[in-house]
Amino acid sequence: MYIVQSIVQVPEHKAEELVEVYRNRSRSVDRQPGFVSFQLLQSETTPGELIVHMSWDTKESYMTWVQGSDFKRIHELESNYPDQELTDIKPSVRRYLVRAE
Repeated sequence: MYIVQSIVQVPEHKAEELVEVYRNRSRSVDRQPGFVSFQLLQSETTPGELIVHMSWDTKESYMTWVQGSDFKRIHELESNYPDQELTDIKPSVRRYLVRAE
């Protein structure tokens, strides 16, 4: 299993707005071969810290998604988000191999 986390820090007053964006996401990633799950996590102590947590069956499945047209289309839409405060936020991406379950 392969885990990818995108960590974003948003102003606390924008956190719920971004949560709604993810609640209404296109879900095109859900149909990708090798995709396992998606969760949006929010810190209990720092509400402006959100983590997109995705599980994939393999690193190769994830890389195929990242190199595909759906990924590019979705991320182009994000760069055109009308709220400039959210558009300018850049996530920190971390990738992990699951070594034990």
